[in-house]
Amino acid sequence: MDMKSNQSSPVLTDPTPINKSRLGIRSSLFPRSQQSGTPFSSGLYIPIPRKKPGKLDDVRSNGWLDAMKSSSPPRKKAIKDFNFVLASDDTDTAYSSWMVSYPSAISSFEQISNFAKNKKIAVFLDYDGTLSPIVDDPDRALLSDEMRSAVRDVAKYFPTAIISGRSRDEVYKLVGLAELYYAGSHGMDIVGPVRNVSTYHTDCIKSTDPQGKEVNLFQPAREFLPMIDEVFRALVETTKDIKGSKVENHKFCASVHYRNVDEKNWPTIAQYVHDILMNYPRLRLTHGRKVLEVRPVIDWNKGKAVEFLLESLGNPSL
Repeated sequence: MDMKSNQSSPVLTDPTPINKSRLGIRSSLFPRSQQSGTPFSSGLYIPIPRKKPGKLDDVRSNGWLDAMKSSSPPRKKAIKDFNFVLASDDTDTAYSSWMVSYPSAISSFEQISNFAKNKKIAVFLDYDGTLSPIVDDPDRALLSDEMRSAVRDVAKYFPTAIISGRSRDEVYKLVGLAELYYAGSHGMDIVGPVRNVSTYHTDCIKSTDPQGKEVNLFQPAREFLPMIDEVFRALVETTKDIKGSKVENHKFCASVHYRNVDEKNWPTIAQYVHDILMNYPRLRLTHGRKVLEVRPVIDWNKGKAVEFLLESLGNPSL
């Protein structure tokens, strides 16, 4: 088994057939209703008619549009994205209310420092909106030299990992620091330190990274790759005439960005995604910051990726 790379993170190449026992995927990763689902297709693209949606009752009744409009924390410069105008005081109130539920680590740094005394520290960072700014074009969300230097300094003292919705290869290229650990596709593609992990991950693959360092490679949604590729191509085809839309393949998930789409076209793009997912009951939709994300229906996320990395680091109760 080889790990190949070309100025990117390790890529697994394995010609043998994929099965759940080899991957260490327990049936409990799948909801009961999905455990006995139909087999994946052979990878053939399922054509979806690109007809214009009618009344769009589906995406309105299921709350998709409301979620699309509220997928980002309220900011003054983003008020134009809403269907109504907020006065400055109302904007401040909305932002303050959001911060109560999602407090800033920077403003709580002293409290965190006190809590961390006499404890082992590991640092887990997101990429977009954390190490890089949220920008209109995700391809331009670049890491500054100052931020890269700061992350490199942190990694000298604490085990540090980047956990991103982007593909692992992509976020590795953007960050460019070999001394870190990386988890892409919302934690469904992990490269971490080699250490014995629980029987829950018995088929975690041991290999080496481009620098020759031994690593663990864990991909709990690996058998979904053909399905995600089908959906990606379907999304590209159906949304290609919607100005400002952008579809990305993040290996184990697909993203439809609508940040640069005229708001009057949001219902259309939502309905297109909805119609495609009707053909894939083993995939689900989640909402990010002005992005619709299609992911496998498995019990895995960034939080579980953090737990996996903590266990790999030898700190299961950190």
